[in-house]
Amino acid sequence: MYKLIAILIAFALSLGVTMTVNAAGDAAKGKALFQYCEACHGAQGEGNKAYNAPVIGGQEAWYVERQLKNFKSGIRGADHRDVNGAQMFPMARTMVDDDAIANVAAYVSSLKPPAPTATVKGDPAAGKTSFAVCVACHGANAEGNKALNAPRLSGQHDWYVMRQIKNFKEGIRGLNPKDTFGAQMRPMALTLATDDMISNVTAYIQSLKR
Repeated sequence: MYKLIAILIAFALSLGVTMTVNAAGDAAKGKALFQYCEACHGAQGEGNKAYNAPVIGGQEAWYVERQLKNFKSGIRGADHRDVNGAQMFPMARTMVDDDAIANVAAYVSSLKPPAPTATVKGDPAAGKTSFAVCVACHGANAEGNKALNAPRLSGQHDWYVMRQIKNFKEGIRGLNPKDTFGAQMRPMALTLATDDMISNVTAYIQSLKR
């Protein structure tokens, strides 16, 4: 298992070196575009379970950009089982070009949403053990690591974290041949063999401070 993790980290680093560096977006211009996002994600990007909308406020701009582009191009959300992801396709297409995406991502990154309330019942102590697999890329406090293409997980709604782990595990997400970085997550998700393990690691991530 740890040999596999080491191979994936080396692969991720090699991809990171060849990634195109995008120019920073203009948050002021992005604020106007955020009106399309606010209805579901909230004024501070705090998310809303009723709309299946995760926390996006404060997330790293590079990750927000990538996911918007993935939704817009159909790399993400195209699987017929990803009903919630499909909601994002028309929203992402309101961003007319890469500059618009960079601008709204910059604004989203500047937001400071409140900490979400725990909803998933799990054992954080048991989850900490499983999280050892995640630390290599996402960091000890789930703070994320751009060099390894790993987003921040702390400060996210636990129900959303759990859903995405299951999506990766079931191949709903990360199997598109163009989703190079999503493909890194599938073998990691498969290490969580049971629903209890997923609930436990989710509860542990939820306990971490942003």
